[in-house]
Order: sequence, then structure tokens, then C-alpha cells
Amino acid sequence: MSNRAAVPVSGDPLVVRTVAVDPGEVAEDLLGGVPDDRPVTWLRKGDGLVGWGVAAEVRTSGATRFSDADKWWAEQTVRATVHDEVGEPGTGLVAFGSFAFSDEPGDSVLVVPRVIIGRRGPTTWRTTISLASDLASETDGSAVLQRGGSAGFTGSPVKPPAAPDEVHFADGALNGDQWMSVVADAVARISRGDLDKVVLARDLLATTTSELDVRWPLSRLVAQYPMCWSFHVDGMFGATPEMLVRRERGLVTSRVLAGTIRRTGDDERDLALAATLARSSKDLEEHEYAVRSVADALEPHCSSMNVPDAPFVLHLPNVMHLATDVNGVVHDAETVSSLQLAAALHPSAAVGGTPTPVATALIDQIEGMDRGRYAGPVGWIDARGDGEWGIALRSASVEESGPDGSTVRLFAGCGIVADSVPEAELAESQAKFVPVRDALARS
Repeated sequence: MSNRAAVPVSGDPLVVRTVAVDPGEVAEDLLGGVPDDRPVTWLRKGDGLVGWGVAAEVRTSGATRFSDADKWWAEQTVRATVHDEVGEPGTGLVAFGSFAFSDEPGDSVLVVPRVIIGRRGPTTWRTTISLASDLASETDGSAVLQRGGSAGFTGSPVKPPAAPDEVHFADGALNGDQWMSVVADAVARISRGDLDKVVLARDLLATTTSELDVRWPLSRLVAQYPMCWSFHVDGMFGATPEMLVRRERGLVTSRVLAGTIRRTGDDERDLALAATLARSSKDLEEHEYAVRSVADALEPHCSSMNVPDAPFVLHLPNVMHLATDVNGVVHDAETVSSLQLAAALHPSAAVGGTPTPVATALIDQIEGMDRGRYAGPVGWIDARGDGEWGIALRSASVEESGPDGSTVRLFAGCGIVADSVPEAELAESQAKFVPVRDALARS
């Protein structure tokens, strides 16, 4: 099947300016200063990037979706005129992306906003991106650069998002019993040696009686899950605990999560559950597969790597995970971008299974739904090739939206191994729906 042509919104070269700004000039949570104009978001613990408007955009699909997007991005960076007075990762020309899980079907997107606000520790900046033709229409083109202006930035107060009037939830492609049957089928295949692990996902449909402003659930995810990376690109939003790959000045990091247990809300009980998770042979086996797949994918690009011998337990408000941070020094940073590294890592065993080709084929065969961009890479890349790409977990996709209401698909997935129990996996999936489900509610 042929891919959709990789065509930007405009063929004009981009003119970019990044300037430092007083932190007091922007909203404390960054997202509070973003208007409802194609917003993009990547935030964690108060730091990160937000943006709005569209200066350029490319949509790709199929097996070459990553390479097509990376080629387009390289062309944009070569042609762009960039004035960067800050020089941090995420300053200058930046694009936000969200990529499909599967080769077919699925559309992926890389978008350059008109305005980006960023924060990294004590440093806050604003980047404005204009088309060269916009500047040519000015009497004095330098005026736009001097004022830091752009079609999307006015400096006027931003209208806060309103909560949806009502939200109704319903089963997605499969109901609970049907999904447990699929899990049982997968366990049987694993037990007879067809594969070691497969990640099976399910969806939940939410419908609202008024048009959803995606900034509403985003703002709640940012507040409630500060240790996660809260994201939004082109209707795909969520709060992921899993960093697929970060590349920064020659260093590469990947946070691997696999093995999950639900929290009870009782601190003493949760500590006991965390100890149980850390000793669980089923969860440790699942985690080992995921770590190994990431380390094997990164090794060709690294001159040295650090892979911890044992995972730690990551505590989130609703669940706990076994987690491992894999670190390395990249030897080919001049030729391999963070997006290319993300493509090399995707799909890891954490979202696909082991062996990955067998597992992903089984997902297509028995899962019963189109994942779209769920569990695909989501994040950002700058002109140097540095960037952060998470995995679109604890996430949802705005499928349809209009004045009469919106339809949103929520996603959750579970790693299935030989010891998996369908009822327990269903409970785990329900726990993983909680962040987005709660974020959509009015209260």
C-alpha cells in the first residue's frame, strides 16, 4: 500500500526566533497560557514545552512513516533561518510528533507550531516560527523578529478550557468477557511455546454532550500525574510514565516499564504490594523481556551503555510499575536523530511482546481493534536532532469533535505471559484507564 505523500502545510522556509523571557510572563503551569488553537504539549514536573498554531506539518503512514517524517524534518532544518538566543535542548526550531503503532493502517504526524513556550529549570523561553512569505509581506521583515511576533501569539489573556457537560462511557471493540477470552487464547499460545510474551490492549469509548476542549483533560493530567510526561499532539493526549528515548548532547536514556500492580490507597498496604511486585517471577520475567529489547535496539548506536541488573518500583497515584532506566553514550549523534532512535526502538517488548515480530503479528490477529497512535512514539525533536520520545500510554484519541459533542477512545494494555490470569489482566487494564477517565470528568 502506498503511503500518503509527505507534504508540509507550506513550502515556505521557516524563520525562527527563540528569546529568553521572564518566568513571571508565562503561566506557572505553562499550559494555562495556551489558547485553543491546535495546542501541543510535553510537560513533566513543571518543565517542558507547550505550543499552538501550525507553521508546517507533515503526515506519513505505513512502514516508512518514521523515515519519511525524519527526511521532511531534515529538509525543514536545512532551509530554516534560526535565531536562538537560549541554546538549550528544545529551543530553536522544534517539531512535535505522534506516530502510529502499526505499519498499516495508521496515520502519523509531525507538526511545527507557530509559538512555543518552554521551561527548563530556571530558564524560560519563547520561540516564534513564521513563514518566510509572512516576513516578506512586512514593510520591514526584521520587525517580526524583533517583537517575537507570530500569527499565533497576541499576549492577550487566554480563555480557560471548560469542562464537558456530560461524559458517557461504553465498551470499545470488545467487552470485558470478550477481552478475557482473547487473553486466555494468548496464554494458551504462550504455554505451547509460540512466543514468550504479547501485549494486548483494549479500548473504552467516551462520548461528551458538548465539544471537548482537550486542554481540560490535559490540565488535570498535568496536575495529578506530575511524574509522568503529559502530552498532546493532533488529538492524541495522555500522561505516559514511559520514556522510549531521550537524546541530549550525545547521551541517550530510555525508561522501561513492564510489570504492574494496582495501588490500594493505603500506604502500608501499598508498600507490601510493592515488595510483592519486586519479587514476582511473572512480572520480573515480563520486565526482563522489555529491558532486553531496548538494550539490544540501542546497542548499535552507543559506544557504552549502562543496564541495571534489577528494576526499581515506580510509584504512581493509581498503579506501581517495575522500572529500569537504560543509559548510553551515542557515537552516531551527527547522523542519527532522536526520531531515528525512537524508530529503532519501536515497538519494544513493553508494548509489543517477545519475540517482537511474532507478538505484533498475533496482536493484529486477535486483539480486535486498530490501535492507531496508541503505544506509538510521541514527543518532540529539535533542529540538532535532540529530543524526547515517550510511548503514548495512559492515553486517548479524540476521534470526532464538534459543537454537539465529541467521541474519545481511551486505551489500556497489559503484558501477557504464561502465568497471566485473564481476570487479573482485566483489572489491571481498568486501573490503567483511570488517569484519562478521571481527567475527562467535570469534578
